[in-house]
Amino acid sequence: MAKDSVGCKFEICAKFGGPRKFARPWPLDAFLGLDAQAYFSFKARAIFETFFKYRLSLSLTVEINVDHAFLKACVGVSKSPPGPLVPSLASGDSVGSLTASLISPTDTLVPPTTAGFATIHKPVIKEMKRLTDCYPNAYTDFFGSDTPCIFKTGPSWPTAVGPESQKIIRAARPIYDHPITPTWLETAWSIVAKLDKMQVNWNTVNPLAYANAGEAALICDFVITISVEPLSLAFDAAVAAANAIDKILQAAGFPEIQVAFIESIYRRYGSGPQLMGFDPLLYSEGIPALRKPFTPTLSLSIAPLKSPHFEGTGGVFFRLNSDEADKRVVALTCAHVAHPFPLFENKEYTRERESQPREDVILLGTGSYDDAVAAIMKFIGDKAIAITTWVTTLARLPEQTDGEAERVTSKRNELRGLITAAKNKIEEANRLHSHVTKNFTTTASRIIGFVLHCAKIEVGEDQFMHDWSFVQMDEDKIDWNDFKGNKLFVGGNKTDVDWVNYMFPQLNDRRDFHTPEDMILQLQDYVPEAEFRNPQNFDIHGVKTLLAVKNGRSTGTTFGRVNGLESITRSYPGHSISQDALEYIICGYDTVTAKNDKFSDPGDSGSFAVGRDGRLIGQITGGGGSTDGTDKTYTTPFYALQKPIKKKYPDCYLVPAAA
Repeated sequence: MAKDSVGCKFEICAKFGGPRKFARPWPLDAFLGLDAQAYFSFKARAIFETFFKYRLSLSLTVEINVDHAFLKACVGVSKSPPGPLVPSLASGDSVGSLTASLISPTDTLVPPTTAGFATIHKPVIKEMKRLTDCYPNAYTDFFGSDTPCIFKTGPSWPTAVGPESQKIIRAARPIYDHPITPTWLETAWSIVAKLDKMQVNWNTVNPLAYANAGEAALICDFVITISVEPLSLAFDAAVAAANAIDKILQAAGFPEIQVAFIESIYRRYGSGPQLMGFDPLLYSEGIPALRKPFTPTLSLSIAPLKSPHFEGTGGVFFRLNSDEADKRVVALTCAHVAHPFPLFENKEYTRERESQPREDVILLGTGSYDDAVAAIMKFIGDKAIAITTWVTTLARLPEQTDGEAERVTSKRNELRGLITAAKNKIEEANRLHSHVTKNFTTTASRIIGFVLHCAKIEVGEDQFMHDWSFVQMDEDKIDWNDFKGNKLFVGGNKTDVDWVNYMFPQLNDRRDFHTPEDMILQLQDYVPEAEFRNPQNFDIHGVKTLLAVKNGRSTGTTFGRVNGLESITRSYPGHSISQDALEYIICGYDTVTAKNDKFSDPGDSGSFAVGRDGRLIGQITGGGGSTDGTDKTYTTPFYALQKPIKKKYPDCYLVPAAA
């Protein structure tokens, strides 16, 4: 049975496990609040089929409040054979109607009633004066588009008089049948060449006409607007570039065409929502590990947009310089992650201008996304199975009576508490699943940035392999107020007890003892070369060792021990490199109670091994060994890797702890 609009009710019945009878029914809506998508995606269905296959004998009724159109999509998924998590539309539906039903109504345009300059806060006025001190019409020329003008040639455009002058909203208009049409492309390419020669970091060149909004008459019948990154072009440089373009236009026979440099960023549509925040303190046990893959918390599971099945890890964040106006943040990964063979040749690449096509990078490649969603569903399934066990046990207890044995009351309260806690976790995980599958299903919705620089994979003068790349993070995809910076999540598949047992196993080696708050380790500084030779930690066996921890795309959090002597490796298959290079091995950490767990697996390339104090040890580039017991992870030490990075970006530095 199903309800329309307000909610939907499904009845799920199954009987297993022999003739046992329950003294009373236990409705599932007493402890479950899942939406339909958690039940009826193909993976969820598989989980619950397994759930019902074993020890379950309950009649479960679920009250679900779900948008009707969204529910139809979920039911379509439930009727489909196992496959990609893509809704199927019922007969008569259209993609447009389905999409429209899931989008909240919004206002279209804000009326032109912006407050006067007198009401603008002082920091904003200071920012505006940066441009108006040199060009008074910086905020009136293109008012309404949020694109301030650095400089414009030609006569001034009309403005209103007095404090309300900024209220005249400009409207861009198309240009048709202009005499320049036959030669426009030739002229435009000449302008581009001149901009590149003058090292202007432009991102669009637009031929437009302009009018005051709502008026037919034009205030300018042709202006070439050239967009540049904010703060990237000084006034004098803009004037010089505009004059140079004026000469091109005069030579072409169109001296009346105006030129304007505006501060604007070109970005493709469909960039998707912001990534999720990450504050383990605010979520139930187990939920932070499920949320982490969808956040910009280290380490990042990444892949090229055009080849999302080639997956790797972003290990650490840098800023490119100390200029407070330059807010760019880049993630360091391996070159073979950013430019996987055979899709790319092994050669250096740098995106130097906004006009260059972007090589977009996504959070969570194909496998990582599927694994992350499946992990949420498995969590829900595990809790549901646990609830069934507790409900069965609870039903076996005698009816509650006055004066019953204290141990019976205690057991009943314990079971009810477990059921309530599990129900809350299921609902919390379900909300996460719903958010993730609605917002991050497509690869385009998971774009987080682009390849800024990819080094050629080669052996450096120091004989270490240089295999690195910078991925510039898109500013609008991250909530910078929640951004953790260089803080590494060392939880998930490891606990705070594991941390102590692996990283501080000896009582006489606890001078810097700590357990990372919320299992998030602050990264800072790096381990010098001398300490590779003379480590200061002691492992579970009491041996002096450089202990390491990492979090990677494939194996999550793992602990290991760094070798004190370099290994020699040869070649990168597929990149046509056959060179010998030095690298350090990180060995799996065998203990008296655990097997020799792998430190890494394919997909962990780019992640960083760090010390228990948060200092960088090295970037993972590869591995060796065919079994768990013979695992070897190869790393380039950061003390060596930073040299080519600093050569290319001399002013870059690790995002500090305060960020």
